[in-house]
Amino acid sequence: MQPAGDIPGVVVCRLLLRGSDRKITYQNADVDCAFVGALSSGFCNWRIDFTYANTNNRIYRTSRGRTHSECKIDPMRNNSSQTLPRYGKACAHLHVNGVRRVSQCHHITK
Repeated sequence: MQPAGDIPGVVVCRLLLRGSDRKITYQNADVDCAFVGALSSGFCNWRIDFTYANTNNRIYRTSRGRTHSECKIDPMRNNSSQTLPRYGKACAHLHVNGVRRVSQCHHITK
Protein backbone atom coordinates (compact mmCIF):
# COMPACT_ATOMS: atom_id res chain seq x y z
CA MET A 1 0.00 0.00 0.00
CA GLN A 2 1.43 3.34 -0.96
CA PRO A 3 0.95 6.01 1.73
CA ALA A 4 0.27 8.57 -1.02
CA GLY A 5 -3.25 7.18 -1.24
CA ASP A 6 -3.03 5.03 -4.38
CA ILE A 7 -5.23 2.01 -3.85
CA PRO A 8 -4.35 -0.88 -6.14
CA GLY A 9 -6.49 -4.00 -6.21
CA VAL A 10 -10.01 -4.40 -4.85
CA VAL A 11 -11.26 -2.39 -1.88
CA VAL A 12 -14.76 -2.90 -0.51
CA CYS A 13 -16.53 -0.45 1.75
CA ARG A 14 -19.26 -2.15 3.78
CA LEU A 15 -22.13 -0.26 5.34
CA LEU A 16 -24.32 -2.00 7.90
CA LEU A 17 -27.61 -0.36 8.86
CA ARG A 18 -30.19 -1.63 11.32
CA GLY A 19 -33.55 -0.08 11.99
CA SER A 20 -37.01 0.32 10.59
CA ASP A 21 -38.51 2.83 8.19
CA ARG A 22 -36.46 6.05 8.56
CA LYS A 23 -35.17 5.19 12.05
CA ILE A 24 -31.57 3.94 12.07
CA THR A 25 -30.70 2.17 15.33
CA TYR A 26 -27.20 0.97 14.35
CA GLN A 27 -24.78 2.20 11.72
CA ASN A 28 -21.29 0.87 10.98
CA ALA A 29 -18.92 1.26 8.05
CA ASP A 30 -15.69 -0.65 7.50
CA VAL A 31 -13.25 -1.34 4.72
CA ASP A 32 -12.12 -4.74 3.48
CA CYS A 33 -9.15 -5.21 1.16
CA ALA A 34 -9.01 -8.08 -1.28
CA PHE A 35 -5.29 -7.77 -1.92
CA VAL A 36 -2.17 -8.59 0.08
CA GLY A 37 -0.43 -5.23 -0.48
CA ALA A 38 -2.70 -3.41 1.95
CA LEU A 39 -1.77 -5.74 4.79
CA SER A 40 1.73 -4.29 5.10
CA SER A 41 0.97 -0.62 5.84
CA GLY A 42 -2.77 -0.14 5.39
CA PHE A 43 -4.57 3.14 4.78
CA CYS A 44 -2.86 6.28 6.05
CA ASN A 45 -4.53 9.66 6.65
CA TRP A 46 -8.00 8.16 6.31
CA ARG A 47 -11.48 9.10 7.40
CA ILE A 48 -14.99 7.71 6.91
CA ASP A 49 -17.88 10.07 6.27
CA PHE A 50 -21.60 9.27 6.34
CA THR A 51 -23.93 11.16 4.00
CA TYR A 52 -27.71 11.19 3.72
CA ALA A 53 -29.55 12.16 0.53
CA ASN A 54 -33.19 12.51 -0.42
CA THR A 55 -34.89 10.61 -3.23
CA ASN A 56 -33.62 13.24 -5.71
CA ASN A 57 -30.05 12.40 -4.66
CA ARG A 58 -29.58 15.77 -2.92
CA ILE A 59 -27.37 15.42 0.17
CA TYR A 60 -29.01 17.05 3.18
CA ARG A 61 -26.73 15.80 5.99
CA THR A 62 -23.07 14.85 6.30
CA SER A 63 -21.40 13.31 9.33
CA ARG A 64 -17.71 13.89 8.71
CA GLY A 65 -15.38 11.50 10.50
CA ARG A 66 -12.09 12.60 11.97
CA THR A 67 -8.92 12.12 9.93
CA HIS A 68 -6.69 9.38 11.35
CA SER A 69 -3.00 9.97 10.71
CA GLU A 70 -2.05 6.44 11.75
CA CYS A 71 -2.12 3.67 9.18
CA LYS A 72 -4.76 0.92 9.55
CA ILE A 73 -5.53 -2.13 7.46
CA ASP A 74 -9.16 -2.17 8.64
CA PRO A 75 -10.60 1.34 9.03
CA MET A 76 -13.98 1.36 10.76
CA ARG A 77 -16.44 3.92 12.07
CA ASN A 78 -19.78 3.80 13.88
CA ASN A 79 -22.36 6.56 13.79
CA SER A 80 -25.09 7.40 16.27
CA SER A 81 -28.71 6.29 16.05
CA GLN A 82 -31.01 8.74 14.33
CA THR A 83 -34.32 9.18 12.58
CA LEU A 84 -33.93 10.51 9.08
CA PRO A 85 -36.29 13.34 8.08
CA ARG A 86 -36.93 11.85 4.63
CA TYR A 87 -36.53 8.75 2.49
CA GLY A 88 -33.57 8.43 0.13
CA LYS A 89 -30.20 6.86 0.82
CA ALA A 90 -27.51 6.58 3.46
CA CYS A 91 -23.89 6.27 2.33
CA ALA A 92 -20.44 5.69 3.80
CA HIS A 93 -17.35 7.07 2.04
CA LEU A 94 -13.69 6.23 2.67
CA HIS A 95 -11.33 9.16 2.09
CA VAL A 96 -7.54 8.67 1.92
CA ASN A 97 -5.37 11.80 1.99
CA GLY A 98 -8.52 13.87 1.49
CA VAL A 99 -9.64 12.04 -1.67
CA ARG A 100 -12.79 9.89 -1.77
CA ARG A 101 -11.70 6.36 -2.76
CA VAL A 102 -14.70 4.08 -2.24
CA SER A 103 -18.37 4.40 -1.23
CA GLN A 104 -21.27 2.16 -0.27
CA CYS A 105 -24.92 3.25 -0.11
CA HIS A 106 -28.25 1.78 1.01
CA HIS A 107 -31.60 3.08 -0.15
CA ILE A 108 -34.07 3.95 2.61
CA THR A 109 -37.59 3.35 1.29
CA LYS A 110 -41.13 2.81 2.60
